[in-house]
Amino acid sequence: MAQSVLVTGATGFVGGAILRRIIKEKKYPVVAALREISPSLVEEVKTVRYSTLDATTSWKGCFADTRVVIHSAARVHVMSDAEKDPLLAFRRVNVEGTLNLARQAFLAGVSRFIFISSIKVNGEATIPPNAYEADGQLSPSDPYGISKMEAEIALRELAAEMGREVVIIRPVLVYGPGVKANFLSMMRWLDKGVPLPFGAIHNRRSLVSIDNLVDLVLTCVDHPAAAHQTFLVSDGEDLSTTMLLTKMSQALNTSVRLIPVPSWILQTGAGLLGKKALSQRLCESLQVDISKTRSLLGWTPPVGVDEALKATALHFQEHQK
Repeated sequence: MAQSVLVTGATGFVGGAILRRIIKEKKYPVVAALREISPSLVEEVKTVRYSTLDATTSWKGCFADTRVVIHSAARVHVMSDAEKDPLLAFRRVNVEGTLNLARQAFLAGVSRFIFISSIKVNGEATIPPNAYEADGQLSPSDPYGISKMEAEIALRELAAEMGREVVIIRPVLVYGPGVKANFLSMMRWLDKGVPLPFGAIHNRRSLVSIDNLVDLVLTCVDHPAAAHQTFLVSDGEDLSTTMLLTKMSQALNTSVRLIPVPSWILQTGAGLLGKKALSQRLCESLQVDISKTRSLLGWTPPVGVDEALKATALHFQEHQK
């Protein structure tokens, strides 16, 4: 029997998409690790349940015949964190929980650990034509990004110590069918036809569709050149906020009125309203260079931006409205 792949966060947006792709391709057995048992998953794949993701979690018996762990579970970034000490909360899950999982996996014989990190490890913004590079300087600025960076560093040290392989993937903003948060809010505004003051934003943002991210993750399961490497991932086509809204409205078959308000006015107003982080995502640039991912792995994003936005819009129209 072929050795299996264990996917954590298997009911999440990214983990769930990875799991569905593995099930569909039937290339190797898969085990879904999740906090809440899903009846639909129980019918399709072997599942293991964990109640917490921290330094105390026991993964005993979860790695039988497992060759690769894909770790997508995490305490995710939120715009308004209610924790008194957000960094401590992120470290408990994203650093201590990750290291505990990896250590037990390596001791059980798992040979490769794929860690879904975040572009926030590199930073929050770039100035065109500059772009973040996989092996460039790290400059996280919030507790989530700091916790992901610390997890990456500790994972590399652990893998070297135990003679195992680690692969780190840093996605930019991920979108696709079933996306939530700000991307979902954007589709709702566009669907309502509300005039939006984003018609004169000339930034450049890298995005990645869920299908392209999953394709890269599964490429890294077997590719020998992926071992001990860090990869950035995007669709390979950067968009301004204005262009993204235009393309999304076309995918939704709606008419959009974008009012050309200068970005400096938007950022000033957002700062006064305590929405600086949101304005940064709307007005500033964040670009990544995926040339290392392309050259080292021979990988190209298989899904184009227009196709990915159309699939996202179709799911929204069928399920989210």
